[in-house]
Amino acid sequence: MAKHAGMIMAGARAFDVEDVVYLRHGEQSLKARLFRPHGIGPFPTVIDLHGGIWTKNDRTSNRARHEALARNGIAVASLDFHQGEAAYPAGSVDINYGIRWLKANPERLNSRADMFGISGSSSGGHLAMLAAMRPDEPRYSAIRLPGNLPDVDASVSCVVLFWPVTDPLGRHRNAIRMSRLSNPPGWTSETMTLSLAYWQTEESMAEGSPLLILERGEAVALPPALQIQETNDPKHDYPVKALGFSGTSAQLFADRYRRAGGKIELNYYDKPLDFNSINSLPQNSVGVLNSVVGFIHTHMSRTD
Repeated sequence: MAKHAGMIMAGARAFDVEDVVYLRHGEQSLKARLFRPHGIGPFPTVIDLHGGIWTKNDRTSNRARHEALARNGIAVASLDFHQGEAAYPAGSVDINYGIRWLKANPERLNSRADMFGISGSSSGGHLAMLAAMRPDEPRYSAIRLPGNLPDVDASVSCVVLFWPVTDPLGRHRNAIRMSRLSNPPGWTSETMTLSLAYWQTEESMAEGSPLLILERGEAVALPPALQIQETNDPKHDYPVKALGFSGTSAQLFADRYRRAGGKIELNYYDKPLDFNSINSLPQNSVGVLNSVVGFIHTHMSRTD
């Protein structure tokens, strides 16, 4: 990947931005924000899912990250999807449909159906990994594409995870443990409340946990993955002992992904990581985005 070093700051490709409706639920419209690089193409495309404890934020989040990728010849589709009281698996249904709809309409991004990957941060990282592992899950793929579109599946070529929640149940129980400390962190109460708003029960958290899916030995897709993790991040990377593992939750997921036969890179970066402005990225963030650009181009290069 060394050939991609420095690309983020040097990348100067122009791009267009467009909001499109990709799915309607009655009177509710779900939109995708498309970042389409200028040029001949076809361009690799990343479908991005925002974080927010499965309850907050929308497709406009992480714009600096999206712009950085578009400037470096990677198209981006940032999705809205059901959150909060809609309850699991509502978000996964929207995302599965969104992947198929975009793959059936690759010309909207000057891309190709076999050049799609997925990414997400925090709870969006969870949803991205779950979508990648279960592209053919009947509950997720329940909504059919219109008959005039090609019948494509929801498989992806690679996954990029930014401090993902790879085990919703483990993260929820970690928040409960930390909330019982004499001086608990302020984030624990909101994390517990909003997690339950989406998941409803711990049984659902376990069923939709990428880590526990691997522990159960389920047959899943395992595309190449890049996992970005901040150091000293107790929200997303906490000690794990219950499964007989001596490391942290991020390290455990990477270990189990490899044991299941998948390839995954786990890269740690010191805080603060900041993707709020493409014009003032701290060096750590530049390093992260350079690694992401290299990873995507490596796994979704044009083959003809």
